[in-house]
Amino acid sequence: MTVTIYHNPACGTSRNTLAIIRAAGFQPTVVEYLATPLSRAELTGLLASTGRPVRELLRRKDTPFEALGLDDPALDDAALVDHVVRHPILMNRPIVATPLGVDLCRPSEAVARLLPSESLPETFTKEDGETVRFAEYSR
Repeated sequence: MTVTIYHNPACGTSRNTLAIIRAAGFQPTVVEYLATPLSRAELTGLLASTGRPVRELLRRKDTPFEALGLDDPALDDAALVDHVVRHPILMNRPIVATPLGVDLCRPSEAVARLLPSESLPETFTKEDGETVRFAEYSR
């Protein structure tokens, strides 16, 4: 099974998600989208594949979100995507793509919906010491 994670190594949630994927036995393709930004077409396709509104996939904290006025409801998806193309930090992370779906994995244990349940470890301990029990996330 192919797994791709759109990853920011400076983000604890992204690091935990990547660790969960690896603990489930997968060696994902890791796309560090800040170092190698996605094209407009790639970004549009990725965001659309989540089935979520573009606005829901924007990161507000520690980004130029407010300075750019992106809370303006008059901005349509195309305008929002244009801003993310220019400022990749605006894309919330991590987004994970597998044959089971594509989604924003916040919190990190949300990745369980995108992996075969039989591959998940019984428990996983996050960087902050929190233990996740995957039986709670079975499909």
